[in-house]
Amino acid sequence: MKKILVPTDFSDQANYALEVAAQLARKNNGEIYLLHMLDLPLNQIPELGGDTVGNIPEAMFFMKLAHNKFEEILSQDFLKGITIHETVDFHQTFEGIKNTCKEHQVDMVIMGSHGASGLKEMFIGSNTEKVVRTSDVPVLVIKNEHENFTINDFVFASDFKNDSKETYKQATELAEAFNSKMHLLFVNTPNRFTTTATANTRILDFIKDSDFSNYEINIFNDESVEKGILNFSHIIGADLIGISTHGRQGIAHFFNGSISEDLVNHAKRPVITFKI
Repeated sequence: MKKILVPTDFSDQANYALEVAAQLARKNNGEIYLLHMLDLPLNQIPELGGDTVGNIPEAMFFMKLAHNKFEEILSQDFLKGITIHETVDFHQTFEGIKNTCKEHQVDMVIMGSHGASGLKEMFIGSNTEKVVRTSDVPVLVIKNEHENFTINDFVFASDFKNDSKETYKQATELAEAFNSKMHLLFVNTPNRFTTTATANTRILDFIKDSDFSNYEINIFNDESVEKGILNFSHIIGADLIGISTHGRQGIAHFFNGSISEDLVNHAKRPVITFKI
């Protein structure tokens, strides 16, 4: 976590994400790339494309406005002593984030989630959902303010199939960095019932090549995977929920369908996604 990218629209939620990024950067002697995307309809004006984008009056105005906002943000006490790189881009949000990650070899993206609908914006057709789907690096989504971001209890929810092993490795590295206990969670549902013995064997086989030892296995029964993750995380007071994504198939691949309103409306904890 030496290089952290924080996309910002200068909202409170984006600032919550920046606060968490600052804590992680300070903890790991890292640096932050603060990115603002200018959402101008330049694709509808062909003659304004290419290298001329930065020279048109609208772009110049919004770039200056963004720079002023950056100055205001960077004056915050919690950023003192941290190396911050400010960037303004004209790509669509998810494309600009992916390009910036690649250009600067970013280790993690931290984003804020807006509104009372919580993860709805993260999972359903939003820029954040597109970032989650397309990002090659872990994406941490923050909804609330965290003056002291700690991860004591980390829920890693998975189907524990072999294609998720690389994401588990990334999750254990994060857990080790925070000295977290990892709760390996397999949610059993009526439609896809698996015996406890079978699920337990699958999980043990999944983690057998890992040296990480601060974990416990949990097989939780619920109406759906989404509700199981929410309910289990609530019961143990989890600090973070980790899940895997399948690239362009997105979160839906993991959840076998659309995300329920329960997960959308009630998940208030930070969520981190790892691309398979």
